[in-house]
Amino acid sequence: MTDKIFKLKSKFQPTGDQPQAIRSLIKSLKIGNDFQTLLGVTGSGKTFTAANLITDFNRPVLVMAPNKSLAAQLYREYKNFFPDNSVNFFVSYYDYYQPEAYMPTSDTYIEKEAMINEEIDRLRHQATSALATRRDVIIVASVSCIYNLGLPVSYTQSSLHLEIDQNIVRHDLISQLVKIQFTRTTGELVRGSFRVRGDVFEIRPAGEDVIYRLELADQKISDIGIVDKTTRHIIEGLKDIIIFPPKHFISTKPEIERAITDIKVELKDRLKFYNKNNLYLEAERLERRTKYDMEMLRSLGYCHGIENYSRHLTGKLSGEAPDSLLSYFPKDKNGQPDFLLVMDESHIGLPQVRGMYAGDKARKENLIKYGWRLPSALDNRPLKFDEFLERIGQTVFTSATPGDWEIKHSKTIAEQVIRPTGLVDPPIEIRQVFDKKKNISQVDDLIEELKLVIKKGERAIVNTLTKKMAEDLDAYLQKNGFKAAYMHSDVKTFRRTEILQEFREGQFDILVGVNLLREGLDLPEVTLVAIMDADREGFLRSEEALIQTMGRAARNVDGKVILYADKKTGSMKRAIEEVERRRKLQLAYNKKYKITPQTIKKDIESMLDVVEK
Repeated sequence: MTDKIFKLKSKFQPTGDQPQAIRSLIKSLKIGNDFQTLLGVTGSGKTFTAANLITDFNRPVLVMAPNKSLAAQLYREYKNFFPDNSVNFFVSYYDYYQPEAYMPTSDTYIEKEAMINEEIDRLRHQATSALATRRDVIIVASVSCIYNLGLPVSYTQSSLHLEIDQNIVRHDLISQLVKIQFTRTTGELVRGSFRVRGDVFEIRPAGEDVIYRLELADQKISDIGIVDKTTRHIIEGLKDIIIFPPKHFISTKPEIERAITDIKVELKDRLKFYNKNNLYLEAERLERRTKYDMEMLRSLGYCHGIENYSRHLTGKLSGEAPDSLLSYFPKDKNGQPDFLLVMDESHIGLPQVRGMYAGDKARKENLIKYGWRLPSALDNRPLKFDEFLERIGQTVFTSATPGDWEIKHSKTIAEQVIRPTGLVDPPIEIRQVFDKKKNISQVDDLIEELKLVIKKGERAIVNTLTKKMAEDLDAYLQKNGFKAAYMHSDVKTFRRTEILQEFREGQFDILVGVNLLREGLDLPEVTLVAIMDADREGFLRSEEALIQTMGRAARNVDGKVILYADKKTGSMKRAIEEVERRRKLQLAYNKKYKITPQTIKKDIESMLDVVEK
């Protein structure tokens, strides 16, 4: 019998609907079913159920979340469940990202502008290097993990395995580090850099918050250790280390020369097309930019926007699928994906995956048409939906509101309605957006409700339709003496996790937001969820969105929901009916087993392992 590689640590045992859900899903996975769904209500412990599946599955795991905030929360939960295993975080590393674009109507070219978060970049490298070196790996990622990431073979083959007594010449080690894109410095050691003093090397890798010290003697490695960043004293001796490249797009000199040759051929063909159609401005524009990029590649091995030449650098064919994070996961002896995918809040994640390719393609086609990029830039893209399906292993979808695709394709659907805490779905009240009799608006009514919540030392979530409405309401609440904050997609990744932690700590009482205050957020202090303009039928007020948002009040025994609406829409009606169905099952279970509902108890802790710079 194979030893289990994942060691689940928890003071809890499966209860409520969890035992039958775990048994059902494990059975489905063992007989080889590709897709299965865990239909679990908010607060029913879907992550704990998934953790139990992981211990039985015994393969690397990818957990996908629809946004960074939920990914950060899941990362912390899995770190707590599997402290002895390698749990990693992989999301887009941009704090700010303006993609390259061209708007022909106004003849406006927008250059790519990005602010890379160095700490998230470190965590991304930590994730890929973990996959290359061990099996007990869980990676919690956002949907951006389906974007082009560079060849995993180039990344792993470029790594340097250094060990005691290994024969190596000082000059060769310097050359090898530079070759894989490390920067030599005489000043501060930042990630992806190294420093040499005589025969002593100090290397700071991209994926770890450590500094390695190597000493050479008689053209051999005589000593390897980790040094204190301040004192430079050795704090741990090592027998060997593996140094991975500080960039995922890594190419050798022969590959770059071959790529430049291919780029020249494509450029010549494209210029011929432009000149034949009297598009001389486009021809001049493309020739100038591409020649500059080729010169940068030849001299530095890198250029701004190098990802747009990824097809040439990797030797792929036109239209061939790019290598994303999925390509870094192992394959079995038959070349099939050998990992488990847990797609959290799949009703959001799957449509995101399905739509990403089309959006990226439309933007790039404009750049290509008007001479800003070669046609091969189209191959720097996210995976298409069918390509995604080909590259994932056995999958467990988890959601309180699974979509039609999951329901149709899952061989097993395990329902998890009964919570281990005995908590019942919160009661729902409908109040008018504007009450003519009382001459008060939804905001006036909300203010009175918030006063009651704060008086009891509890928290409230207010869901608005737009970012501007969230910011305006937050400002209005603060002006009226409330301690409030807003959160939406424009807020930086780390700041989002800080806001959620501060909210739980009671630094403020009211959290206002739009989309991010829906799926999965675990905030047991919240007793009131207010949904403004609930009768505005659409994506943000669909049946699924309403159920998910209302679920934020389902972790506290005193939770309740207020929908502000002048009419009951079809989505509202269906959402309320589903909540009532679940409430009946939960109340009946509690009565049968004499269970008293209890508010979820959860420690307040940092979601991400942020290190000091």
